[in-house]
Amino acid sequence: MTNKKSAHPGSGRQERYIQASILMGLCRGASYGYELISTIQTYGFIEGSAPPGMIYRHLRQMEEDNLVLSQWETKDAGAAKRIYTITEEGREVLTFWIRFMEDKAEKLNRFAALYREMESG
Repeated sequence: MTNKKSAHPGSGRQERYIQASILMGLCRGASYGYELISTIQTYGFIEGSAPPGMIYRHLRQMEEDNLVLSQWETKDAGAAKRIYTITEEGREVLTFWIRFMEDKAEKLNRFAALYREMESG
């Protein structure tokens, strides 16, 4: 018996590339959680809207792992906001992710090319 969701091509956990997406978003500059949610959705790894709880859970874990730092910003009259920045270790992990994705893309392209060759003849 097959699970329809897992039988769909390319299906998988939507959280798979969240860490890389957050790190990429923070490479562009310091950001608040809700800004990051909007930013990472443009990368295409999340279908629909990113659940804030999932993003904040990742941010907390990444801070524990020293990939990001946060501090409370209280300069505005409103409520204090937590602002996140990437650490040097976070940049190294992002470099790893980029290499991983490039390798994966190369293998997928090679696989698709082999199929196209086989299909054409």
